[in-house]
Amino acid sequence: MEKIKIKIPVLLPSIPDEKDQCITRLIQNLENQNGIEKAHVEDGNPAQICIHYHPDTISVNKVKKIAQQTGATLTHRFRHTLLEVKGIRHQRHARSIGDSLMKETGIVEAVASAAGILRLEWDTEKVKQSEILAAVKKTGLKISKETKDEHDEHEHEEGDGHDHAHGGFLGENTELYFAIGSGVFWLTGLILSFQSGIPEMLTTGLFVVALILGGYFTLMEAIETIRKGKFEIDFLMLVAAAGAASLGKWEEAALLLFLFSLGHALENYAMNRARKSIAALSDLAPPTALVKRNGETVEVGIEELELGESIVVKPNTKIAADGVVIKGSSSVNQAPITGESVPVDKRPVDNPDKVDKLDGLAAENRAFAGTINGSHALEIKVLKLAKDSTLSKLVELVKEAETQKSPTQQLTDKFERYFVPAVLILVVLLLFAFLVIDETFADSFYRAMAVLVAASPCALAISTPSAVLAGVARAAREGVLIKGGRPLEDLGSLNALAFDKTGTLTEGKPKLTNAIPFEPIDRQTLLTVAVAVEELSDHPLAAAIVEGGKAELENITISKAQNLEALTARGIKATVEGKTVHIGNRRLFEELTGEAVPEEIDQQMASLEEEGHTAMIVHQNSQYLGIISVMDVARPEAAATLKKLKQIGIQRMVMLTGDNQKVANAVARNIGITDPMGSLLPEDKVAAIEKLKAEEGKVAMVGDGVNDAPAMAKSTVGIAMGAAGSDVALETADIALMADRLNNLPFAIGLSRKAKGIIKQNLWISLGMVVILIPLTLTGIADIGPAVIAHEGSTLVVVFNALRLLAYKK
Repeated sequence: MEKIKIKIPVLLPSIPDEKDQCITRLIQNLENQNGIEKAHVEDGNPAQICIHYHPDTISVNKVKKIAQQTGATLTHRFRHTLLEVKGIRHQRHARSIGDSLMKETGIVEAVASAAGILRLEWDTEKVKQSEILAAVKKTGLKISKETKDEHDEHEHEEGDGHDHAHGGFLGENTELYFAIGSGVFWLTGLILSFQSGIPEMLTTGLFVVALILGGYFTLMEAIETIRKGKFEIDFLMLVAAAGAASLGKWEEAALLLFLFSLGHALENYAMNRARKSIAALSDLAPPTALVKRNGETVEVGIEELELGESIVVKPNTKIAADGVVIKGSSSVNQAPITGESVPVDKRPVDNPDKVDKLDGLAAENRAFAGTINGSHALEIKVLKLAKDSTLSKLVELVKEAETQKSPTQQLTDKFERYFVPAVLILVVLLLFAFLVIDETFADSFYRAMAVLVAASPCALAISTPSAVLAGVARAAREGVLIKGGRPLEDLGSLNALAFDKTGTLTEGKPKLTNAIPFEPIDRQTLLTVAVAVEELSDHPLAAAIVEGGKAELENITISKAQNLEALTARGIKATVEGKTVHIGNRRLFEELTGEAVPEEIDQQMASLEEEGHTAMIVHQNSQYLGIISVMDVARPEAAATLKKLKQIGIQRMVMLTGDNQKVANAVARNIGITDPMGSLLPEDKVAAIEKLKAEEGKVAMVGDGVNDAPAMAKSTVGIAMGAAGSDVALETADIALMADRLNNLPFAIGLSRKAKGIIKQNLWISLGMVVILIPLTLTGIADIGPAVIAHEGSTLVVVFNALRLLAYKK
């Protein structure tokens, strides 16, 4: 038995992630081939398909060819898209839209969110894209924007058809105005009913007008759902109101529809606030750019920009494309993308012609679409098309996140499926209670309507998605991308974090940390000789010595070294002003002098090494000049961030590194890591995460999203740092910190905990109200009036409780 691994993007370049249904289809197709034993997904960066095959039956080239052909067939056949739509009124309506579209031939996935995002996947052998869009419009939705079509460059006009988004001749808040009008007529009728001499017909007329205003949009929605063969809450409320009116209870019937319509209008208004918070992201990029073409600067739409072109960014204007700074220096406000509150200084890159991607560029050289230039002009080489920019990816992923259900929401949806039919059965039974107990049909009917109102799970349906929507929107404003409800909930329940060391807790490149001269040599002489020699070397440690030494030796002339010779596993040798200089480890000087390194030097070296430094001896002719050391130093914010994490209850902070244990221990002591784990290979990091999960239940892995992808995939929540500009980090992590800063981590955890707390509160409020109201209405203690007030009140409470997340402070 042999096996071959092929990267998933090679086989299926257009799928959102390895959880996509196309992966399952690919594996099934492969396992049906003669000679292939099994196929499965292996975590990695990117994830891979591992295929086990019998070489006696099928060759490796044949396996590759089958896999590629199968992938190509699936890529062409199954298409994915995200649509931005208008007309989704609330979470129950979103679920209904998804259920309705799933019944259409060829659609294999349809998920709608109250945020106005629709995620679709369809089989092109069974249905055309134009038919898919027609099916969407048939549901009453209006397609305002196609944010992502993985396989097709199809463009279409904004959808026609009626927009049912609770708008009208008074604008998008028409339903709210109708509800207020209903309330005014109801209250006027109530007040007049207590006045003597007022004709009953007048008060009844006022209640009827209140009924019409309050019931108009409810009736429209009920008609729409009945056409689909469904009886949703709107229909049930109309039945309850009609029942009360038929019994002469005009006042209560009007109150029911007034409060129900007011609740819906305010829910819609509140959810629109959260939607607009996310929609504001799409408006960050300017629509046009100034581009240099044929010796002239012309203004073009950003979608017309081509890779490699140069754009001019005037002072105090938005940057139009992702790219590298090639001319000019300025400070840029990157808060819209990364959440950084302090502007970042930008300067030109050294060799712009050789730069063709953002990954790996220093923060001072790269620029992002949607960020705001400071007081000086910049010239930027375009490295990403408008549709591929970090901002576009961010908007797309935030919208994708809105369609992902959290564990709590999946649980409440499942509960509703059983609860609603049970309530309807109970209401039908209550209608015939007069046959069993001594009461009139009118009494039984009235009680049944009261129970119907009391048991309607409106608050439950909106309790979780409203919190997820608000939480994701708030995080995005701070430069933190949370990909849906699951990571939002999971992050809040963690008490253990694992960090990659290099580039996450440390700066990712060595720096000169010590220069210790031996008498009579001074520090300046030691550094001058060391810099002269190391300047000839291309080793990363040499670059750190040169950079740190030159910064200290500013305005001092440094002699040129000659005759550099690398001494494998020991150090280097060169000539400076006719004198032979050696820089290296103990072994080099034991061989050079024929005796042990002096004890004082050995102790100082040992002391530095114990603290995680890489120490080197500098020796000229026959004299020891001193010791220099370098180290990958901790990020400036690392210690303060870990201290804050400890304060908010993160008990275990584990560091995973390939460096030796001494270095791991030294870094851990300096910044506050509780569990340093050194000398780890990539597979050891995965094993360490699995061990932590077994001990702690849940653990998050924080890394750069590239080298740490396998460990991040194994963790409960994968958190990528510095995701701005990195497609891999954006797409592999559950949570992406757009800025290359650790101090956004406490904010993300705090927000998640707040969201988790609000979701719990909302569940208690919504379920608690149902549990209280059903017995009260069953026993006749509460009638329709109090039931309506409590029912609609709880719906509004959970929505506005969720919207508190939009105001969460860092």
